[in-house]
Amino acid sequence: MPHSAQPATLNVDALGPGQEQDAGLPARILASLSLEQKVAMLHQHAPAVPELGLASFHTGAEAAHGVAWLGPATVFPQPVGMAATWDADLIERLGEATGRELRGKKAEDSSVGLNVWAPVVNPLRHPLWGRNEEGFSEDPHLTAELAGAYCRGLKGKDPHTWLTVPTLKHFLGYNNEFDRNVTSSNLSPRVLHEYELPAYRSPIEEGVAGAVMLSYNLVNGRPAHVSDLVQSQLRQWRNGDSLAIVTDAGAPGSLFRAEKYFDGGPAAYAAALKAGVDSFTDDGDNPAPSIAYLTEALEQGLISEADVDRAVLRLLTLRARTGEFASHPYASIGPEEIGAAAHVQLAREAAAKSVVLLRNDAGAGILPLGDAPGTIAVIGSLGSRVLSDWYSGTLQDAVSIAEGLTRRYGGTDGAGVVAEEGADIVALRSVRTGGYLGGGPGEVLTAAATAPGLAESFTLKDWGAGEVTLQSMLTGKFVTDTGDGYLRAVADRVGGWVVQETFRLDRAADGTAALQHVGTGKWLRVESGTTSAALVPDAATAERFVLRTLKSGHEAARQAAAEAHTAVVVVGNDPHLGGRETLDRSTLDLPLAEQELVRVVREANPRTVLLMVSSYPYALGPLADTPGIVWSSHGGQELGGGVADVLSGDAEPTGRLAQTWFARDADQPDILDYDIITSRSTYLYSRAEPLFPLGHGLTYGDVRYGSVALREMPGGGTTGADLAELTVELRNEGSRPAFELVQVYASAPGHRFEFPRRLLVGHQRVEVPPGGTATATIAVPLDRLATYSPVEERMLVEPGAYQLLVGSSAENLPLAVALAVPGTPGRGRSTGRWFRSENFDSCGNVALVPETRLAGTAVSPADAARPAWVTYRFWSAAEPLRENVVLADVVSCSPATPGAGCVLRVQVPGPADTWNTIGTARVSPGFSGELQVPLTSGTSPFYETRTFRLVLEGAVTVSRLQLR
Repeated sequence: MPHSAQPATLNVDALGPGQEQDAGLPARILASLSLEQKVAMLHQHAPAVPELGLASFHTGAEAAHGVAWLGPATVFPQPVGMAATWDADLIERLGEATGRELRGKKAEDSSVGLNVWAPVVNPLRHPLWGRNEEGFSEDPHLTAELAGAYCRGLKGKDPHTWLTVPTLKHFLGYNNEFDRNVTSSNLSPRVLHEYELPAYRSPIEEGVAGAVMLSYNLVNGRPAHVSDLVQSQLRQWRNGDSLAIVTDAGAPGSLFRAEKYFDGGPAAYAAALKAGVDSFTDDGDNPAPSIAYLTEALEQGLISEADVDRAVLRLLTLRARTGEFASHPYASIGPEEIGAAAHVQLAREAAAKSVVLLRNDAGAGILPLGDAPGTIAVIGSLGSRVLSDWYSGTLQDAVSIAEGLTRRYGGTDGAGVVAEEGADIVALRSVRTGGYLGGGPGEVLTAAATAPGLAESFTLKDWGAGEVTLQSMLTGKFVTDTGDGYLRAVADRVGGWVVQETFRLDRAADGTAALQHVGTGKWLRVESGTTSAALVPDAATAERFVLRTLKSGHEAARQAAAEAHTAVVVVGNDPHLGGRETLDRSTLDLPLAEQELVRVVREANPRTVLLMVSSYPYALGPLADTPGIVWSSHGGQELGGGVADVLSGDAEPTGRLAQTWFARDADQPDILDYDIITSRSTYLYSRAEPLFPLGHGLTYGDVRYGSVALREMPGGGTTGADLAELTVELRNEGSRPAFELVQVYASAPGHRFEFPRRLLVGHQRVEVPPGGTATATIAVPLDRLATYSPVEERMLVEPGAYQLLVGSSAENLPLAVALAVPGTPGRGRSTGRWFRSENFDSCGNVALVPETRLAGTAVSPADAARPAWVTYRFWSAAEPLRENVVLADVVSCSPATPGAGCVLRVQVPGPADTWNTIGTARVSPGFSGELQVPLTSGTSPFYETRTFRLVLEGAVTVSRLQLR
């Protein structure tokens, strides 16, 4: 509706006394609704209730880095770029600007929802994850800090009314796009509590997140949308009970379709509602199927009205928080907030602060460019364009890198900026018709021209993984399938949920090539008679083309680089290609075509800066020795201005990597291996030498670390936690100021559990003046040293010796100080007491699986053809075995071969890393219940090591164990 129009006001007279905004208002509204009205509110698109003055409502406005999907809005750097600032204050301001622009959108259109589906807080466990751009950091606590800051901004500063209601996503264990809604993420209790949960818990307990979205995947064999972790974790935290839990799009239907976890919609919807779901996102804006499933579930007694009431109350609470039912201070916000000048300036500040200087060879003397850098050649497709991603707003007045440098140096004596894409310009001649492919504005392409002109000339860009785009030299538009099966050059950019602008070149031995359209899998064929370019399914009928190179991209790049004083070669990804939602990357390597472009430029000009604009890290191989290397995420509409500020030296480089850049694919485990401890992945456990470590980023100064002093402060934290306060002395031997990010990591080699190799526990940015000194004071809460004890089944700080390491990254830590944590070690495991089998100390070939359909976790062989094992250590020396028996609570035994049965073995350590079996029990097919495994002999090693392991042979599942 127009801004001047006002939404309907709530008819509070129908709700009884208490018309002011208060905690009881949602409950009074709930009491005034019929059961049918309440069920209708459980879908993402809830209808209006005119008799109460309730407007229609829907959950979900996309706002990952600015308002998205609602037309023009200020576009900020991608979240992975925001995180590179390590600046919580800046990120909070970005969140507030986004929230105000969403309020401006709502002023234009009352149907706009104020429940934002942002931020993504899945830690960036694996750099090949397609949605890497949406996350913040591989460290969960840094993720919590920065995403929490974005939430604070989105929530706003008013103590009573929320600017918007942020939604944390996606709960839980979601870092792969391949088969994302049917694969299971194995999360041991340690990985769950130390790595996955902290990024959610902190913003929720701080009270800055009002909703959580569930993930597509399964967790320990159970769909996340019916996970018992919602009730056992989220709902138990401070502020957890009022959280609105929303489903991801289409996930409710996946419960009984793709996942086949339930027999049908009513059972699936009922289970999700009882597990904690409050709002169902399915079937787009059509709520009818969801309402039908929920209604049938009520009729079958699968859910009760009380279950519905709990969900609706949370949704009404969410709406009340935005001031929907009362006057509030944000009512005056109008469309003038959208793209406001202050927000554009903020976008430039964020773009600059997110730029990371990865390498700067002092001997080359390239960066900063200074005031008179001479001619600059900006080479590469990404140097002349600004790209947005799936969760971006519509770009307005976007500034490319070439334009940003031109604005900075256009009037400088002796300087100039030359932009060269470095891509081939080609013409395609049909072998069969002899005509060249081309077409005018909006026309279907034909292969009729006898010679190539502008209409038959295309920029051929290789994006890697075999995908290329064709951009018309006549119109500047990309060749695309517009839906009728014919090709036209009419697309402004590569994009869409299914990209329609990319092709694969199928080259033959005779030098010809056919074009396969990637989005449909169909092939380009030139129709007889009309010579129109059509898409057909049969590869055998595909047209064969001869490609004529009208302009060599490499030669143009070489010439531009050679004639310039400095070359800036810009490479990276299009956020819709290579890796994105629904598509993981297959390699860390920079695409071969991009690698070759860099080589051409470097050979032509030794003063080369490699500038990567990407959604994720790359492995660079031999290119890692380029004199200057800089990275930026897709930095939003002010990308070019921000990059120019840093390259020129007008702004000091302050960006630092919030994610490790590994050097090679072999440094990573399989993307489906979520056990970061066993697989030794992420900076926490990896022993691989990274290309660029977590926290890395250079300054234009020359900062040296002098000394560190430790002061322990019992109960000195805001929450009463003990603190270790570090005072770090720095000096800058350079001629420029440096904004150093001082980082503190912890290690504990003697920890009784496997402590991370490095654990980020604190950081502070400090300005160090040229030729001067500065002091950083960093408080480390000792509860950051907590690990999950599989013995006590809780997080605790083990007493003992720790080291606090100080430096500029996870690998550059020149200072260290010892920290002794006093206390009594956690107790050992007790005999005669049941414990969960999932609380093992180590394992092999183990899958975590549901104990029952909706609750509990058990262990089972990941591959039933091979034995699996789980080890349990730290048994109390004060508690002897009384019966020499292990009790196993067997959930099931389902051998692949009928009648084969399963076997459980109990083993104790032997010499030279061997294991000796001291007990064996066979499990009959179909058996469930308590099974005794008698310990027949050789128990003395157990008394010496207080360790045993359980070996599972065959498809047997065990939920609990007891040693007595």
